[in-house]
Order: sequence, then C-alpha cells, then structure tokens
Amino acid sequence: MTNETVRNTAVTNAAVTNETTRTYDVIVIGAGPVGENVAERARSAGLSTVIIERDLIGGECSFWACDPSKALLRPVVARADASRVPGLDPAVAGPLDVEAVLAHRDKMSSYWKDEDQVDWLNSVNVDLIRGHGRLTGPKQVAVQTPEGDTVHLTARHAVAVSTGTRAALPPIPGYDTVRPWTSREATTATKAPGRLAIVGGGVVAVEMATAWQALGSQVTMLVLENGILERMEPFAGDLVTEGLLEAGVDIRFNTTATSMTREDGEVRITLSDGGQLATDEILLATGRAPQTRDIGLESVGLTPGDWLTVDDTFRVTGVDGGWLYAVGDVNRRALMTHQGKYQARIAGAVIGARANSEQVDDAPWGAHVATADTAAVPQVIFTTPEVASVGLTSREIEQSGRRIKVVDYNLAHVAGAHQYGEDYRGHARMLIDTDRGTVAGVTFAGPGVGELVHSATIAVAGEVPLDRLWHAVPAFPTLGEIWLRLLETHRG
Repeated sequence: MTNETVRNTAVTNAAVTNETTRTYDVIVIGAGPVGENVAERARSAGLSTVIIERDLIGGECSFWACDPSKALLRPVVARADASRVPGLDPAVAGPLDVEAVLAHRDKMSSYWKDEDQVDWLNSVNVDLIRGHGRLTGPKQVAVQTPEGDTVHLTARHAVAVSTGTRAALPPIPGYDTVRPWTSREATTATKAPGRLAIVGGGVVAVEMATAWQALGSQVTMLVLENGILERMEPFAGDLVTEGLLEAGVDIRFNTTATSMTREDGEVRITLSDGGQLATDEILLATGRAPQTRDIGLESVGLTPGDWLTVDDTFRVTGVDGGWLYAVGDVNRRALMTHQGKYQARIAGAVIGARANSEQVDDAPWGAHVATADTAAVPQVIFTTPEVASVGLTSREIEQSGRRIKVVDYNLAHVAGAHQYGEDYRGHARMLIDTDRGTVAGVTFAGPGVGELVHSATIAVAGEVPLDRLWHAVPAFPTLGEIWLRLLETHRG
C-alpha cells in the first residue's frame, strides 16, 4: 500500500491483524451524509467504526444535489420575492449575474473538495478507507483502493449499506450517444446552455427548469403526464406550472422523447407526437435507481441492482443473522437527505443498542424505529412559488380508508402574504384525522412557504390535538397565521 493509502486508512480504533486485514465493530459502505451519520452514531455508542467511499466524502447531497442546486435556486427565488415588493421591484428587474451565481454555487459545493468532511470524520474518530467496497459474505467486506490494493474487513456486529441512488435513465433510443445531463450535470454545469430540454415533471425537473430559465437558457419541459409534481396535491403542481410558464418555460404535457441524436453540436429529439425538437443540452430527470449493482449483494443471497428492503429498524430483510442494515435512499423509504439522516440517527443508535445488549425501543415513535418515514416526511420544492408538505396527501388518504376532513384556505388572504409581496398567490390544505382529532398532512404552495413546513411537521409528528393546536397563537402579520385560518375554517 502507498503512503497516501495508509494515511487515508488510519487505524485509530481498529483491531489490526495486518496491513490489509482488519476487524471493526461496524462497517459503513458509503460516506454521504447518511453514512457519515450512521458511522458517527455507532462510534458514539463506543463501537469501532470504519467508513468506505469511492467518491467524495459528503456524497451526492454535498456536491451534486442539495447544496449546489439550492445555491443555483436561491438567487432566483430571492429575485422573484423582491420583484413583488414595492420599492425593490425596479432594482431587480435586470438579469441575474450568471457568473456570480455559478461562483456562489461552486463555493457552496466546497469546490468539489472534501477535506473538511475528512477532518470531521477524524474529529469523531471514524476511520476512512477510500475505495470501492463490496460484500464478500456475512459481515465481510473487501475494499479495492484507487492504488489497486485490496483491504479485507470483518464486522463484529453490523455492516450498513448507505450507497444512495443514481439517475435512472429511460431506454430512449440514442440517449447513450448524446451525452445527456443527469442531475449531476444540471447542478455543476459551468455555463447556461442556450437551449435546454428537460424530460420529466418531478422535483429535479421543475427545480432545474426554474434555475436554468432564470440563468438565461430557453427551457422546454417534456412531461409524460398531464401535470407536474403528480405526487403532490394538484394545486401545488398548478401553481408551479403557472410560475414556470410566466418565467418563459415551454411546458409540453402528455409528451416525451422517443429518440434522440446529437448532430453538429445540438441534440435533435423526436417527440411522441411525431414532432421534432432541437436543443443544446438535454436533462433526463426521470427518477432514481439504487446504487447496488456492484456491492456484492449476491454474496449474501440478494439481487444486485435491487432496492434493499428493510424493517423499521433498518435491518435488511431476507438476510440471516440481522447484521446487514440499509440506510438512506438505497432502501427507498423516503428519498430525501434529511430523511436519510433521520434514518441514520436511528440506525446508528439501534446498532449500538444491539451491540451493547441494551433494550431496543421499537414501538411506534420509539428511539429505535423510523415511524416518521411513513407518517411525517417533510419536503420543500424550491421553485417560484415554493411548495412545502408533510404527512399524507388527499390522494393517499383516499387509498388509506381513514376518515379525513380536507380543509383548504387561500394563502393570499393571510395578512402576512400582503406584507410578503404584491399579487401574492398561494394555497394551503390541511388534512384532519376526524377520529383522532389530529393533523394527518399539510401542503402549502406559495412564496416563502418553505419556512412553514417545520411547524407542520411538529403538528403531524407530535400528533398535536386540534384543541391544543388552537392555543398555538401565530404572530401577526406573518405567513404563519395560515394555521389560525385553517383551524377557523375547520371550526366553521
């Protein structure tokens, strides 16, 4: 092994047999924010822990998703908000400084360097091995380092897979020859293309359409369905559609690409309606697939490339011995970084409890069970307007068989909305479980609603009785007054 490899595989808490064979209490494969949190929680429980990563420490969220995308979107949203404020609107009428926005994006992504993340791992005494980790049998992992060496690891208690997801590319003829953008290219591009086609109508599609249209691209969205954000409440998709159209985005519903080629530097797309579209770049925002194709699942009786199904304590089902855990996007429970970190906090704690022969609290909302994954998942979509939600939607309620009352209110009628900006447009929906007298779900759509989502999350996760929620007085004049208006509407 080279000196560089030895430096990156410090053995501060391992029981070492020789330079390439080691034993730890816990092995974590994948050092994104989820894997980092699993490792830190396991280490804080007194367990020797090593984490393996073949790419940058900090993972997708830090370098190709959450941080760079929100850095691109923040100036867009701020300008849209300022344009509705008398006295500010003329000052923000001009185009964005694209160079400054991209420089800010680069800074927020740490210039795609992970030294700070490595320093943090060192500070919590978690060992790091850079390389590709693969399961080779029960509690066994082999790591191929960039230098070509192999490090063999054995776990005393647990192996946690936190390898996340990759872009799921559709089988469109020609896509593999045109060098399409995925979410990675969309968040790291060094200039705005003159024309950008986006295939998809989900979160990545609408956020990147918002960003690049504002940065100077002419964006065309090809949406297979007859609406965007189909998993949200319908009014959310409608309001975001209005915002995109007003910004100049060309949205073509019930349309997709059937083939594509790159000729003379441009992408030429054949559409499902028989039409043609020429563009400079094309973003395929068509979903995610698990990063499990080459991590040795076959060695423990699982199928490479599959999602990893887990119980509520994140043990992978179908694997004897209860030693294998899957945490974060790879288990498909809730594909959001904040939810993956929530899972990681629980998984690290439950691994520690089991290793130390402590009682596992796996009752609903217990310390070692992920109840919020199904009952209280918050989400914010950073478009103009924003969308924020937590808990169930009305469509999911219909499928659940629960008795639910739907309460709607026009956000523009709240005093705080008038202060926020002129011509405010927004909507709020609260779903009430009438049998329990609690809130089952909330969706907001409108400027600034991202900051409302945590109050909604507390109401849903805390199962706060409506009679008690009535006494939570919102400050005037804020957007938070929507809570009072929803409860007044409910009471009649």
